[in-house]
Amino acid sequence: MIAGGLLRRAHPLVGLVRGSKTRASSQYTTRSSRSPSAIPLVYHELYSGTELPAGHRFPMPVFRRIYQKLMELNSIGRVDLQVHEPELCEASLREKLSLVHTEEYIHKFMLGDLDAKEIRRMGLPWSPSLVKRTLSELAGTMMAADLALSSPSGVALSCAGGTHHAHKDFGSGFCIFNDMGVTALSLLQEEKVARVLIVDLDVHQGDGTAAIFGGSGDGEAEKYERSVFTFSMHCQDNFPARKQESSMDIGLPRGVGDAVYLPTLASNLTDVVSRYQPDLVLYDAGVDVHAEDQLGYLQLTTEGIYRRDMIVLDTCAAFGVPVAGYVGGGYAEDLDELAWRHCQLHLAAHDLNNVGASP
Repeated sequence: MIAGGLLRRAHPLVGLVRGSKTRASSQYTTRSSRSPSAIPLVYHELYSGTELPAGHRFPMPVFRRIYQKLMELNSIGRVDLQVHEPELCEASLREKLSLVHTEEYIHKFMLGDLDAKEIRRMGLPWSPSLVKRTLSELAGTMMAADLALSSPSGVALSCAGGTHHAHKDFGSGFCIFNDMGVTALSLLQEEKVARVLIVDLDVHQGDGTAAIFGGSGDGEAEKYERSVFTFSMHCQDNFPARKQESSMDIGLPRGVGDAVYLPTLASNLTDVVSRYQPDLVLYDAGVDVHAEDQLGYLQLTTEGIYRRDMIVLDTCAAFGVPVAGYVGGGYAEDLDELAWRHCQLHLAAHDLNNVGASP
């Protein structure tokens, strides 16, 4: 049952209807759909705007593939999307970054002054285009959160984001700045929310996010009084080797599939949302939990990923909590297949948004 009126009845829009570009704020450009119930989708062409060396493991082109596949689905009415493009204001974004990251680290990355060891740990070769790409991803993550708070659907989704391995003073695991951490603290600073729940279902623990927001030494009651609660459900025997302490960690053994994963998530997430009562959920919907992912050791099917995403969205809707969803991790040579796994979140959001709607 969908409670709180958060996800409302919608009517499918056949094709993306773009109006003239309008300024939504000093940072955002919106290409508006005519459907007021469409789910906001955040995308910038810079998400895939950095060329990596041949054979590099990070699937940089997949963000464009996700967007293209979603536009195909939108054109046949399978999803109903309103596309928003974040504008890049470097000065403003650097100010936001300082809420989480040290000035020294921000400065070194922006100017390309990282040493070889720092670049290896980051996992991506530095370039001016990587700086622009990183800022566009951060802007998009922040935009999706703002849109989730204002959208009639209570959901907004980005075609990138979820850089959960980034720590305060270093990047790691293909993550440079911790976009969800920056977004949470920015919203708190602006008093748009009082409590943010970060739900991280990437196969790898969100160690950077956990380290940023702590949790070590808190008692059970104290965790639920913090302004940011971090929930990570991941494969325990996987990167990073040294785990951090989230507000709640569920480390799963290798080989867990749909039958164990889904009920474990449903029961624990319902408990956290009901006890913590967040004003917003930032959701890292990594698909490296898939059985055929190159870097994951869990055994979820594509249908299982859809059901996982539906559990997150439906649970939050039942408690009247908006959700901003992000891509997170996912690794496969077949980028079309990988993009399809990422699209499950958008399909689930559309289906939940259309419960009870006329065909």
